[in-house]
Amino acid sequence: LHAEGRGVRQDDREAFRLFGLAAEQGLAATQFNLAMFCENGRGVPQDVGEAARYYRLAAEQGQKMGQFKYRLCLDQGKGVQQDYREAACLYGLAADQGYGKAQFNLAVLCEHGMGVPQDDAEVARLYRLA
Repeated sequence: LHAEGRGVRQDDREAFRLFGLAAEQGLAATQFNLAMFCENGRGVPQDVGEAARYYRLAAEQGQKMGQFKYRLCLDQGKGVQQDYREAACLYGLAADQGYGKAQFNLAVLCEHGMGVPQDDAEVARLYRLA
């Protein structure tokens, strides 16, 4: 509510604090929200390393947007060391959940043999799904 100002005064710092309490309980959705706040500097100074950490926590719990965003961090070396193989693995997890952007990005990695073997049949399948 504080993040959007619904029923209360909009307050990014308070929203971040409350998301943090929920994230400590292992809630993937709030870990993802914390990552977004860290990445964009909402309520806290911008910190892409901390954003990547929270994306990873959400991803490890199967949160598809967390998997996608952490994969982007790995793909771009944003807050973490660049790792195409791990990025492809996470794209695969999100793609298996039907997330079109992940299917597309995994197809690109497969097309260029980045982190996964080059596989034209898989590339075509993934582009069709996306």
